[in-house]
Amino acid sequence: DKKLGKNNLVTEYDYKSERYIIDSIRESFPTHNIISEEKGSILNESEYYWVIDPLDGTVNFANNIPIFSVSIALLKGNKIITGSVYQPILDELFTAEIDKGAFLNDKPISVSKKSDLDTSLLVTGFPYSYEQESEQNKIINSFANIVKRGIPVRRLGSAALDLSYVACGRFEGFWESNLNSWDVSAGILIVNEAGGKCTNYKNQSSNIDDNQIIATN
Repeated sequence: DKKLGKNNLVTEYDYKSERYIIDSIRESFPTHNIISEEKGSILNESEYYWVIDPLDGTVNFANNIPIFSVSIALLKGNKIITGSVYQPILDELFTAEIDKGAFLNDKPISVSKKSDLDTSLLVTGFPYSYEQESEQNKIINSFANIVKRGIPVRRLGSAALDLSYVACGRFEGFWESNLNSWDVSAGILIVNEAGGKCTNYKNQSSNIDDNQIIATN
């Protein structure tokens, strides 16, 4: 199936993954709220919100490209208190709990120490649809300005993995716009707990509904 944007796919596995995660959460936390990419919202009278992307990188998955993930975060009010991103092909589980650090398969991780932008490795993403042509031009221009400096840039196709890879030092930075809360909620906490920084394009600390993000070491 296709969602908004001609290449924005959703597969039966998105739904199966989502159903499994939601059922597991509701079994243990029946009063909690749930916000998920495919199903939408399950709202209760609770201060806790689970934010789920059951398959981040569906286009990769549908084309047998082994770069995709599952992202789950828990918010108390508007504060992210725990998050996890799982890459099943490599069996890599990135986790974080507020004020307790970030981990990869239970081993502590931290962002890279590289301080020179021109020798950094960056990662970005591009939306599948644009509301305005001016928005499209801004995204293309920002990408071009980085590439003109000779800085290597990757495009993996999973924002949750992009953030996790910044957190463990594989990338020095990530930026993207037109994102949703389920794309970034877990990753923001993982980056912050690994010693990195997440902001919007105005250099304000990231909010899950910002629609844009810069994550750096």
